[in-house]
Amino acid sequence: MGLGPLPELVGYNLRKAQVAVFQSFQNAVAPHDITPGQFGVLIMIHENEGLSQSDLGAAVGIDRSTMVAVIDRLESRGLVVRAPSPNDRRSYALKLSDEGEKLLGDLVPRIKAHDQGMMKDLSPAEQAQLIDLLRKVARAG
Repeated sequence: MGLGPLPELVGYNLRKAQVAVFQSFQNAVAPHDITPGQFGVLIMIHENEGLSQSDLGAAVGIDRSTMVAVIDRLESRGLVVRAPSPNDRRSYALKLSDEGEKLLGDLVPRIKAHDQGMMKDLSPAEQAQLIDLLRKVARAG
């Protein structure tokens, strides 16, 4: 099948890589039913306990209504706790529940192994270069 100019386009290649990474991610965490986005949210809450939903959404690039749905799902699973913010009665401070901390403790090594597997054909210098180049592309967008 002819692909025309697609193989030379950044977006086409990024999308193919994203699909491969997400499929591998899903296989690595299948027993836990966690998406890459939810994993990122759990990490951000773990690293920034008390963060508001709006600040979290801004940090990970998720709009307000989508962030509410993500937090609702994680809260319904008993992984995240919302508490009234001590600084702003209109917002909630987020933290991981004990179950959320336990799950994250199991997920992080799995995700690190998954990440290493995705990069296994690259030298350490190429891995660092890839990360640097992806950051540059993201900043340009």
